[in-house]
Amino acid sequence: MKRRIPAAWSRVAALSVGVVLGAALAAASPPANAQDKSKTLRIVAHADVKILDPSFTTAYITRNFGYMVYDMLFGLDAKGEPQPQMVDKYSSANDGKEWRFSLRPGLKFSDGTPVKAGDAVASIQRWASRDSVGRAMTAAGAEWKVVDDASFSLTLKEPFGLVLHALAKPSGFPLVVMPERLAKMPTTSPLNEVLGSGPFVFKRDEWVPGNKVVFLRNPEYVARSEPASGLAGSKKPVFDRVEWLYLPDANSAIAALRNGEVDFVEQVPPDYIAPLRGDPNVVIGASGSYQGFMVMNHLHPPFDNQKVRQALLQAVSQARFVAGMGYPEDMRVDYCPTYFICGSPNETDAGSEPYRKADVAKAKKLLAESGYKGEKVVLLVPTDVTYLNAEALVAAQTLRSVGFNVDMNNMDWASIGARRAKKDAPEAGGWSMYLTVAGEFDVDSPITNAYLSAACGNTLPGWPCDKELDELRTAWLRESDPAKRRQALDAFQRRAYEAVPYINVGQYSAAFAARKDLKGIDRMGRGLLTVWMLSK
Repeated sequence: MKRRIPAAWSRVAALSVGVVLGAALAAASPPANAQDKSKTLRIVAHADVKILDPSFTTAYITRNFGYMVYDMLFGLDAKGEPQPQMVDKYSSANDGKEWRFSLRPGLKFSDGTPVKAGDAVASIQRWASRDSVGRAMTAAGAEWKVVDDASFSLTLKEPFGLVLHALAKPSGFPLVVMPERLAKMPTTSPLNEVLGSGPFVFKRDEWVPGNKVVFLRNPEYVARSEPASGLAGSKKPVFDRVEWLYLPDANSAIAALRNGEVDFVEQVPPDYIAPLRGDPNVVIGASGSYQGFMVMNHLHPPFDNQKVRQALLQAVSQARFVAGMGYPEDMRVDYCPTYFICGSPNETDAGSEPYRKADVAKAKKLLAESGYKGEKVVLLVPTDVTYLNAEALVAAQTLRSVGFNVDMNNMDWASIGARRAKKDAPEAGGWSMYLTVAGEFDVDSPITNAYLSAACGNTLPGWPCDKELDELRTAWLRESDPAKRRQALDAFQRRAYEAVPYINVGQYSAAFAARKDLKGIDRMGRGLLTVWMLSK
């Protein structure tokens, strides 16, 4: 079966940053003679930085902020394998239920204080209270203890096959290491103080919310000696200064790039890609794989019925959805049979056989067999996010082609965010369906994918529940043998295709744009999460 795999997983590019330009550019920037442009990297990103604590929110912009100023115990290399980062040595015993870790010597926070094992353990515990993988480790009886200033231990009551992958988790809530006193602060509100041991230091006195975030090279950062690979290896930065400038108007951002006022635009709208490809001074590249999500409300008719969900899945053409979003053919996947991102280590086609070709006639037959009684499908349609609006419009066409009674409710994305939290019946102010997207790191396993990791009793909008999926997920988590884990993964996905917790409506790669004089673009294993690879 033909499909295109964007160069996203092998090069896995940019995932988010924040920034500006335009009229504010001249006012916000120091005079040209006050700053060496060759040592400054200027970026336009997808969002403004509002929260500085990557352990509080899953917002990509805050996650990226965390990668700038904090370091991690492990990092994923270009092949998606966990490699030691702050950790020097580690060992396991008792069938993987006992672990010992030691920190690299000389690690310091940006204020010059040494990084100790107590900081690592407190940071792990903070992370584990928030993150899905961390909570799964806790459920397996994980207990973290400080051995001495340089080492710490983990004991588990039950097998857990993803210990190192958990410590290297790159998104959602990445496990960043902060001082113990900060890590022990309540997680009910975001931390405002920023103190890490990563490659850059946050320049708070130059922070202009809604406009600019500035980072300076961290003189206390201790880089690894291995070459950079993905999110692992040396992160020694070339630039002395990095500016994130926030500019929500795409025209202004693209004009600033073409004029050389910025070096990098992290997310380029689809209709700008072709014109920029014709600009001799600009390079267009893939900024990571994304998957479209069709989210259904499992509490109320019609999607509380598994057979109704299967009928809709039978009618979904991924090609129509990703084409509707406007990305060019070489940035789209014709068809992706896996729930876990095509091109990723967990790619599998298990269970996909009945759904590989959209079949409206078969979908209609399944819908009739389901007992569907013509209940309204209240579809939430965002008016202010172009690609999500396109997704929703294709969804409406698909639903109607099968025979669903569709009621489109138009509103801005913020209003959808509030509406989707309501458990009321659709006819009483609730909802039936909305569409969204997620980046590869938040899709690529049964525990990182939000709608596949949602055990019964979850608070996720849509409230999916399937006890068999819960059991299969636990089996996958506990398995440490690679071959048996692959079998467990296949079994999990086969059941997902039966239970249909959500519908994958296609995979695509977003685009970034950079000035041609920016070097190292082709080596950016994780895009702007690896800015230390860039130079001029």
